[in-house]
Amino acid sequence: MSENRKGATPRREFLKTSGKIAAGVTLLGTSARGVHAAESGLLQVALVGCGGRGTGAAAQALSVTSAPTKLVAMADVFEQKLAVRHKTLSKQFENTDKFDVPADRQFVGFDGYRKAMDCLKPGDIVILATPPAFRWVHFTYAIQKGLNVFMEKPVTVDGPTTRRMIELAKKADEKNLKVGVGLMVRHCKGRQQLKERIDGGEIGDIIAMRGYRMAQRSATCGPPPEGMTEVMHQIAKFHSFLWASGGLYSDYFIHQIDELSWMKGAWPVKAHALGGRHYREDASGNKFLDQNLDTYAVEYTYPDGTKLFYNGRAMSGCHNEFASYVHGTKGTAIVSTSAHHPGKVRTFKDQTLEPGSQIWAFPQPEPNPYQLEWNDLVDAIINDKKYNEVERGATASLVTSMGRMAAHTGNIVTYDQILASEHEFAPDVDKMTEDGPAPVEIKDGVYPVPMPGILKTEY
Repeated sequence: MSENRKGATPRREFLKTSGKIAAGVTLLGTSARGVHAAESGLLQVALVGCGGRGTGAAAQALSVTSAPTKLVAMADVFEQKLAVRHKTLSKQFENTDKFDVPADRQFVGFDGYRKAMDCLKPGDIVILATPPAFRWVHFTYAIQKGLNVFMEKPVTVDGPTTRRMIELAKKADEKNLKVGVGLMVRHCKGRQQLKERIDGGEIGDIIAMRGYRMAQRSATCGPPPEGMTEVMHQIAKFHSFLWASGGLYSDYFIHQIDELSWMKGAWPVKAHALGGRHYREDASGNKFLDQNLDTYAVEYTYPDGTKLFYNGRAMSGCHNEFASYVHGTKGTAIVSTSAHHPGKVRTFKDQTLEPGSQIWAFPQPEPNPYQLEWNDLVDAIINDKKYNEVERGATASLVTSMGRMAAHTGNIVTYDQILASEHEFAPDVDKMTEDGPAPVEIKDGVYPVPMPGILKTEY
C-alpha cells in the first residue's frame, strides 16, 4: 500500500486472489439466508470466554431493552473462572428471567465453545471473548451454526489471521448474520458528534494527532505455577504472550489507534517505532518473563502524510495519562480525556486546550458506549439491518499490530507488508490441547522477547 493510496482496492484485490484463505472457509457454505430474531422474539445468548470483559459483555447483552434476552450457556477453559463469573452474573440478574445457566450448560475445555453454541438456535447470539488468537476458530463455528456474534477486540494479531477474518466476514454477510466488534468508542454519542464537527471543519484540516496510554506495570507473568501446564499458563496470562493477544500493545492500545483513525477518516499506511524493556523484576525480586516491552513510541503515517504519535507505557511510579488529541489548522479536539468512558470530548479554537478557548463540549453525563454497542447490535438483529463490523475490526487490529511489529523489529512496517505477511503466531491454535505444545517455550528461565535490529519477525 503506497502512501498515496486513497481507497481499499489493493487490499480487496489481494484478498480476491488469496486462494489459500478462501479455501479455508469453503466449508461454511455460501447459501444466503435470513437469520434474525426468532419468531418468539427471545434472543438466547451464550458466553464463550468468562473473563472480565466477557462477563461485562454478557451483562450488557442482558440489559438491552429492545428485545428479551437470556443467557443460557457459558464456556471457558478454566473451571474456576467460569464458576466465579457464573456466580457474579447469577447474582446480578437474580429474580429475573435473564439468567438460566444450569450445570449441564456450563462447559469447560477447548471444545466448550462448540457445546455452548450448540445450545443456541440460528439467529441467537454468541459472545466471543476469549484471547483473540482463538477468534477465527470460534467465529468459523458461529457462522456454521447461523449465529449472530459479538466479539471482543482485538480480533486478529497478525497478517494471516486478519486475512482469514475478512474472508469469514464475507461468509457472515452471505448468511445475513449480524456481527458486532467491541470497539465501543465508535458507538459513543459524544465521539460521533465530535466526528461530525471535525468533518465539518470546526478545527480545520487535521495536521497531527496524539495518543497516550501510560499506566502502572501490567501484563506481566512469571513461570507456570506448579501443576499448571505451559499451554494453560500462557492462556491464563494471555496479555503476556504475543501469540495469544498481540501483547499489551494490541490489547490495550487498539482503542485509541482506532478512534483517532476514525476521526482522521483513514487508516495509517506505515509505522515507524521504538520501544524498550527496563525493569524486569519488582521490589520483592519477582521476575517478569512476559514478551512485552515496557515503553512504546510509534509514529503512524496516513495516506496524505499526516502523523499520529502514539505513546504507551506500563511502568509503575511514572506519569500516568490516558488521552487522545486531534490537532487542526484552526483548533484542537479532545477525543478521550482519561478513559474510554466518559470521553468528555471537547473542541478548542487554538492549540492551548485552555478552558477559555473551548468551542464545544458534549453534555455530561454521557450514555455508556459499552451498552450502546449492544443496543445497536440487537436493533440490527430484530429489525434485520445490515450489520457487520468485522472487516473494520480486523483492519483496526492489523494497523495496531503494524505499530507493535515496527517497535519489536526496529524496522518501518507498511500496511501492505503486514497484511501480506505469512508469519502467523499460532497456526495450529485450532488443534491446541491442555497438555500439548505451547506456541512459545520457556528456555533458560525466560520466554523469547523482541530483539529490534536482530530479529526481523516477532515470536
